[in-house]
Amino acid sequence: MTATIINIGDELLIGQVVNSNASVMSQMLTASGIGVNDVLVCGDTRDAILLSLQRALTDSDIVLITGGLGPTKDDVTKQVLCDYFGSELYENEEALANVRRIFAARGYELTEVNRRQAWVPRCCTMINNSVGTAPCMWFDLEGTDRRQVVVSMAGVPFEMEHLMRTEIVPRLQRQFQTGVILCKNILTQGIGESFLSDLVEPWELSLPEGLSVAYLPVSGMVKMRLTARGSDETSLRKRIDDAAAALRAVAGQYIVGEDCETLPELVAQRFAERQLTLATAESCTGGAIAAAVTALAGASAYYRGGVVAYSNEVKQAMLGVGADVLQQHGAVSEPVVRQMAEGARLRMGADYAVATSGVAGPGGGTAEKPVGTVWMALASPSGTIAQCKHYSGPRSQIVVRACNEIFAWLARSVR
Repeated sequence: MTATIINIGDELLIGQVVNSNASVMSQMLTASGIGVNDVLVCGDTRDAILLSLQRALTDSDIVLITGGLGPTKDDVTKQVLCDYFGSELYENEEALANVRRIFAARGYELTEVNRRQAWVPRCCTMINNSVGTAPCMWFDLEGTDRRQVVVSMAGVPFEMEHLMRTEIVPRLQRQFQTGVILCKNILTQGIGESFLSDLVEPWELSLPEGLSVAYLPVSGMVKMRLTARGSDETSLRKRIDDAAAALRAVAGQYIVGEDCETLPELVAQRFAERQLTLATAESCTGGAIAAAVTALAGASAYYRGGVVAYSNEVKQAMLGVGADVLQQHGAVSEPVVRQMAEGARLRMGADYAVATSGVAGPGGGTAEKPVGTVWMALASPSGTIAQCKHYSGPRSQIVVRACNEIFAWLARSVR
């Protein structure tokens, strides 16, 4: 059982909006046992939409479309689908009632333009969008040698996600005989993708049929994703668990954690489970560590707070770094970053604290401390440790690599 996703919108093609819908939809389909063949992005034109639809239907049983359902002239998806299926638009009473309800709740006047939101092709099954004004349209294809469906829904991310969760995925599972797809994430750090691949090659070559591995490098880490496909969940889960155990025997020294998408998620999970608290003191990372922590729901359970101590004066006043230490060693040094971490832990009452100070570039480097030099420290109940890393690349890359190093360090410290 396979699907193609079509995301419509000029804003996606010009990079004005990140196509988050494709990622969310793919994850939801995979979790439902429906494999994704392709993701197509096209502009708001009749020809582009028709070409994408025709291509998708040659390869997939299911075609899911988002975008182009607004009331304005640039939103042409409904008319294109109407023409493709040889139908006509009509005003659906249930859809109109939903539009009226939403406009009344917001205190808006329902204009003729917005009333067009309730128009749908006669040949479709209208699925009400309870969180938005654009109704979802379900088309069952007839006259083909296999069962196929086309579903068109709003491009607004939270509307799409609501429809996928409450309506589309359950209907697909009822209509199609879906298989089982299980995925397991294994987070590694401290080894590059090519070196990791060489290290685990014998393990990878011995994987049984139906089990595959993908390498997903991110700055400073590599996520390995094990995927098992089949029909029996129990046997697939055992197969994937056995493969993970064999991988740990080969590459265990580089494995930081499992079953999380990112290192910040792994750290959040471990700190919350052990009821530990964390504080941050950042200079060169500029609050990026704190931002990654607080981007996750539930961070208040373990995160005490942080200080972005960019100037020496703030390092002294807020974190207790000694003026003599700064003068003797400079801000980018082991003694300073140690005092930053210890000051954050003490003043914020945390079990653990991390600190960074470095030269993120593109300027500011010296022969002794070139661009990419980052000192980092970890203060914990067992003491304070520090390390220096040298990264290459642009400023943003250096910051991301330093953050991932910090999160991997925390994850290893709290197992």
